[in-house]
Amino acid sequence: MQHYMIKRNSQKTTNHVLPTAKLSLQSVEGSARTFLSWKPGTLIYPLPAVMISCGETEEEYNILTVSWVGTICTNPPMCYISIRPERHSYEIIKRTGEFVINLTNEELARATDWCGVRSGKDYNKFAEMKLTPVKAEKINAPIIAEAPLCIECKVKEIIPLGSHDMFISEVVNVQANSKYIDNKTDTFDLAKAKLIAYSHGHYYKLGEEIGRFGWTVRKKKV
Repeated sequence: MQHYMIKRNSQKTTNHVLPTAKLSLQSVEGSARTFLSWKPGTLIYPLPAVMISCGETEEEYNILTVSWVGTICTNPPMCYISIRPERHSYEIIKRTGEFVINLTNEELARATDWCGVRSGKDYNKFAEMKLTPVKAEKINAPIIAEAPLCIECKVKEIIPLGSHDMFISEVVNVQANSKYIDNKTDTFDLAKAKLIAYSHGHYYKLGEEIGRFGWTVRKKKV
């Protein structure tokens, strides 16, 4: 039996569609700058486009593509995914309390999109996209063998928010594809992995590195 908690929220929310913009002017350093005013909406981009794998048995293995995903705590390592209750994977993850976040790259771009627009009720997504399910190490769910990085998660709490329910989860294991490991540093090579991002209905390659954490205050070597 799963021991995660479901917290109810009485507030109702509605889906947001970008409305007709209202024009507003603001003075910035003596010059007029034009801004477009929209209703509140989900415009925090870019985001990862990840494939969520789930299911306790091979017969119910499924893949769901989501971009409502992120880190919420470092120690203990915790993350979230948000899923619409009508999605096929929703009931599987709610029942089992386990899933895998599989990062995606350029090689998986087509599979990433396809798995997000087709339902597991109608297709065996692993078979259709020629992806390989491999049992995870710490949970009873499959990882996607072709993914560059697989993050095994256990659900701690489900929060209904409106169009989506948020699955707050603990990371219990991470599997990195060995072909993307830098042999010299023994670290995951992001550039070699060629991860992709999602922005308002479009998929993009990642660009060149422009800095590293703390580079603005790091002392230069003499």
